[in-house]
Amino acid sequence: MSFSTANTDPEPRWTRHLAPLLLAWLLAAAWGSVVQTHWNLQALVAVGVEVPAAVRASTTGQDLIGFAPVYAGILAAGWLPALTLAAFLARRWPAWRSALLAAAAGAGMVAAVRTVDAVAPMPVFIDATRHLPGLLAMAAGAVMAGLLYARLTAKR
Repeated sequence: MSFSTANTDPEPRWTRHLAPLLLAWLLAAAWGSVVQTHWNLQALVAVGVEVPAAVRASTTGQDLIGFAPVYAGILAAGWLPALTLAAFLARRWPAWRSALLAAAAGAGMVAAVRTVDAVAPMPVFIDATRHLPGLLAMAAGAVMAGLLYARLTAKR
């Protein structure tokens, strides 16, 4: 008597999704960090402060080291429920998988940032997200990361 399993792949399904998810997460965190850095630097330029290219580059590097990990944690908190729901819905509507994952990544980022803003002692935790254009600029990175994740994990 022979027994057959439905999934003959010895690697669990979640492990095939881990590396693409981490890559997408890092992309979104780096994007958000760079956007908020240059948003803040541009605000200084708007009030007459000179910000040379070397200062922009140095500040960007410092924020990638110091702020990006904090932002990555915020992203993770928003992405966990959002991407879980999107994955569930994508099983029901597979044709919409990429759009669902991209929208969930963006919405999860916005929800997480707004939640942090609600509990932070300052008016907003990330100044770039104070108004809609900055929030959308940062969310664009999360949406692109969601699309990257969808593409890297698509069934071939």
